[in-house]
Amino acid sequence: MKNTFLICLVFAYVLHAQERKLPIDTTVTTQHSVTINGTAISYTATTGTQPVWDEMGEPIASLHYTYYTRNNIKNRASRPILFSFNGGPGSGSVWMHLAYTGPRVLKIDDEGYPVQPYGVKENPFSILDVTDIVYINPANTGYSRTIPETGKEVDRDKFFGINADVKYLAEWMNTFVTRNNRWRSPKYIVGESYGGTRVMGLSLALQNQQWMYLNGVIMVSPADYKVIRVGGPVSSALNLPYYTAAAWHHGVLPSDLQGKDLLDVLPESEDFTVNKLIPAIAKGGFISDTERDNIAATVARYSGLDKKDILDHNLDVPTAFFWKNLMKEKGGYTVGRLDSRYKGIDRQLFGSRPDYNSELTSWLHSFTPAINYYLQEELNFKTDIKYNMFGPVRPWNNENDNTRDNLRQAMAQNPYLNVLVQSGYYDGATTYFNAKYTMWQIDPSGRMKDRMDFKGYRSGHMMYLRREDLKKANDDLRDFIKRTMTNGKSAKY
Repeated sequence: MKNTFLICLVFAYVLHAQERKLPIDTTVTTQHSVTINGTAISYTATTGTQPVWDEMGEPIASLHYTYYTRNNIKNRASRPILFSFNGGPGSGSVWMHLAYTGPRVLKIDDEGYPVQPYGVKENPFSILDVTDIVYINPANTGYSRTIPETGKEVDRDKFFGINADVKYLAEWMNTFVTRNNRWRSPKYIVGESYGGTRVMGLSLALQNQQWMYLNGVIMVSPADYKVIRVGGPVSSALNLPYYTAAAWHHGVLPSDLQGKDLLDVLPESEDFTVNKLIPAIAKGGFISDTERDNIAATVARYSGLDKKDILDHNLDVPTAFFWKNLMKEKGGYTVGRLDSRYKGIDRQLFGSRPDYNSELTSWLHSFTPAINYYLQEELNFKTDIKYNMFGPVRPWNNENDNTRDNLRQAMAQNPYLNVLVQSGYYDGATTYFNAKYTMWQIDPSGRMKDRMDFKGYRSGHMMYLRREDLKKANDDLRDFIKRTMTNGKSAKY
């Protein structure tokens, strides 16, 4: 009987082990060290899951996170904490976690290309020296899952939309801060790409629904849906300075522009965009032939494209056409969407869009094995669950997007709140000039612009993949956090 009982126990354990499910509330803690800017730092990594509760206190999702805290801190209350999100929507938090701010980064070359064997190495520029960091995977991304995972029982309206996303994440953050005794700490949130929309919304939701006030909101290559995919003269024209940057990088601008530094060329393109191109496109078919021809010639000058192609598009050149045709006569390569430094090879030269995103395939090449190795083998988080680089979150509800004004209102209510925007000049998906425009539109009065800052980098969407920009961007974050620490100053105007 005893042997039979043991066999049953083992059988039950095996069946349980074979279930591809995670405990909805669990943690694994490990100890590590890293050298940042020449200083050795020991730290604790806590990775696990924490539930999302419904109104009745029942778990409706479990979010996976990784939490880094620097050891030997005498006064944790005065130490900042940074909550980090990526975008998508539907993207895991892997990108900034393993390539930007965390204590470990991908094994890649200095420009960001994959290197085998895949894995991670120390990040000598991580901001863990000045702030603790939490990387959060929203529902269905990374190891995070709704409860149940699939089926009609899943209330998708609670998770998969701009406002639903903000609401449940704000509630989850409240629980996390309470569990980890961080209510007194200065708080920052950072979001990349769609994460820019997310953190704009969270800034007000945290204040007005959770009574949690922030010191800083950081938007990395932000996607502002008030501009992107909207169409029209402004949305279209704002692409030109990015075209200029990408064309300059590939050496296809006229020689007088190519002979200048990028940062001397971009202000010219920006000025033309705001003062000439937007009004010209706004005139539509009623623009004069002379003005149309002059505008097309100048767009060609600043984009590296053929004047006839610009006229054929009625001055409104789609980004996909640019990626396909910029280098058509120079090697026949396409250029990447998220980072136009990357080149691709299509089946044929003719066409209006590339066959594939050359930069994204390169990134998935290196990030996917690295995050799976890192969580399982270095952080000792064992599971058969698939890590969703991009999870099933669609359809996504984009209605009632007031996030830009949410951030304005949060800043108005909170004199402590500051904003930093970081963008790569070669990002063709969420362009740097779109990001500048978003920043300008957050506060139409201009009375809070001294609390906003923009930083640009000579790379793409994930500007930190380039080692030089990894250092510069982390230094900019570090300076922003130090500068926005209040040091006893009262929160008042």
